[in-house]
Amino acid sequence: MTTATSVRSAVQKPAAVLWDMDGTLVDTEPYWLQAESDMVHAAGGVWTPEDGLQLVGSGLERSALILQSRGVELSVEEIIETLTEQVRVQIADAVPWRAGALELLTELKDAGIPTALVTMSRRHMALDVVAALPFAGFDVVVAGDDVVNAKPHPEPYLAAAALLDVDIAACVALEDSEPGVASAVAAGATVFALPLHIPLPPSPAYLLRDTLPSLAELTAVLA
Repeated sequence: MTTATSVRSAVQKPAAVLWDMDGTLVDTEPYWLQAESDMVHAAGGVWTPEDGLQLVGSGLERSALILQSRGVELSVEEIIETLTEQVRVQIADAVPWRAGALELLTELKDAGIPTALVTMSRRHMALDVVAALPFAGFDVVVAGDDVVNAKPHPEPYLAAAALLDVDIAACVALEDSEPGVASAVAAGATVFALPLHIPLPPSPAYLLRDTLPSLAELTAVLA
C-alpha cells in the first residue's frame, strides 16, 4: 500500500536551479537591441530589430563580429565593452525583471535549493543584476568572461554545476533562447525552455513553457 510517507519520500527537489539571465531572469533584450542599433547606425550601417533578434542568446564575441560586418570599426573587445556599458546604464535606471522571476527565486531560497546565474553577458554586468535583487538570490555566477566556450557549448552549465558541487543531471535549467537551451541540454540538465522574444519549437529535449514555472513544477519534472 502506498502511504503518505512513501509519497513524500519520492519527491525529489532539484539539486540546483541554473538560470540564464538576459531574457529569463531579466527582460534586457530591448536594452541590447537599442545598444546594437545605436552602434551600427553611428557607423553609417543598417540595423533592424530583426537583425538584433538573431543575436539573442549568442556569445558577445559572435555578436561583435556580426556588428563589425555591418560597418562598426571597433575591435571585438571594444564593441563588447561599449554595448555592455550602455546596457549597464539602462539597468541602473530600471531592472526589468521577467514576470515571476523574483517569486520563483524567493521560493527556491526559502526551500534551500542552490541557484546559479549562467549568462554570456560579462561578469560585472551580471553582478549588477544580482546586486539589484532584494535578497541574496544566487550562490554562484558563471559569466561569458568566465568560460572558454560560449553557449551553445555545454561548458557554462557544466561550470555552474561544478561550482555548486552538484550533479548536472539532477539540476533544472531555465533558458529563453536557442543557444542557451542547446547549452543546457548538452550539459545534461533538465531544461525549461521559456521563450520571450524569439519563439522556440516543441522538442522532446526540453519542456516548453510560456511563463516561468513554480517550484512545484520544477520538482514534478524530477519525480
